[in-house]
Amino acid sequence: MNFIDFATIHVKAGNGGNGCVAFLREKFRPKGGPSGGDGGNGGHIVLQVDSSLSTLNDLRYNKKYIARNGENGKGKNMHGKNASDIIIKVPIGTIIKDFDNKNIIYDLKNKDDQYVIVKGGNGGFGNARFKTQQNIAPRHANEGQIGESKKIELELKILADIGLVGFPNAGKSTLISKVSNAKPKIADYPFTTLVPNLGIVKREDYKSFVIADIPGLIQGASLGKGLGIQFLKHIERTKILVFMVDVNSKNIKEEYLTLKKELQNYNEDLLEKPHFLLLTKLDTLNKKIKKSILPKDVEIFEVSSVSGHNINCVLNHMFKLLS
Repeated sequence: MNFIDFATIHVKAGNGGNGCVAFLREKFRPKGGPSGGDGGNGGHIVLQVDSSLSTLNDLRYNKKYIARNGENGKGKNMHGKNASDIIIKVPIGTIIKDFDNKNIIYDLKNKDDQYVIVKGGNGGFGNARFKTQQNIAPRHANEGQIGESKKIELELKILADIGLVGFPNAGKSTLISKVSNAKPKIADYPFTTLVPNLGIVKREDYKSFVIADIPGLIQGASLGKGLGIQFLKHIERTKILVFMVDVNSKNIKEEYLTLKKELQNYNEDLLEKPHFLLLTKLDTLNKKIKKSILPKDVEIFEVSSVSGHNINCVLNHMFKLLS
């Protein structure tokens, strides 16, 4: 399945049914009173979180959602049926925006969230509603209200406690496969990961957190190079950032600072989040790391996802920061 994190759709709620003008005409009541029923309400369109979804892929093919109209009222005081609502299922973390002004309408960030994006029109009153002492035979009824209509943008930003940030081949996928239930594609070439992977890390004390493997950035990502902007936005929701650099990098400090700069260029607030540096692939290193080539302004851990060296120490640090 393709990872789709953006969609534009048009939604139109149903119109209310018209009220009816009718009079009772029974054998023993040839001139009975008004008996026109009310029209039914038009269907709403509702956006609802479905935790089994991880992409907006389904909305790629269906661009219009139109709810049914309410039924018209009938004689003998029979009201029209209300139309059913249309439920559009979306992943948790979906933001609803107005297409015209880009304002955020609602943020579906909880597992039970739902939002009525357009409301169906109310049904019109039948003439039975208008009977008064002064007017015992009203000959008018209301038309149903027009249902709301809107063009909206849906944007998915994944929700995770911890985001792994690094250049391609920094070892993000290997780490997440080691510590969580995620099974990302892993290979020794750049851009193996083309979609964000989410994994749940569980501990013996039954606590857990969600970790996200954000696809590899490149220098200039904040300007749209590579997969840049497409995936930088997913980092905004994470509580903690883990910068990951291959321990064999020619210049660890420069690579770390470049990653920080890309995040800062995209959104300065990102660097206000708690973060630390993870030097990966320790099992491939033959010489001792010189302290002079390491940045001084960040806490640093060295790990090997393959051998498991120092993994528990890093997980404990993640739990500490989260709590």
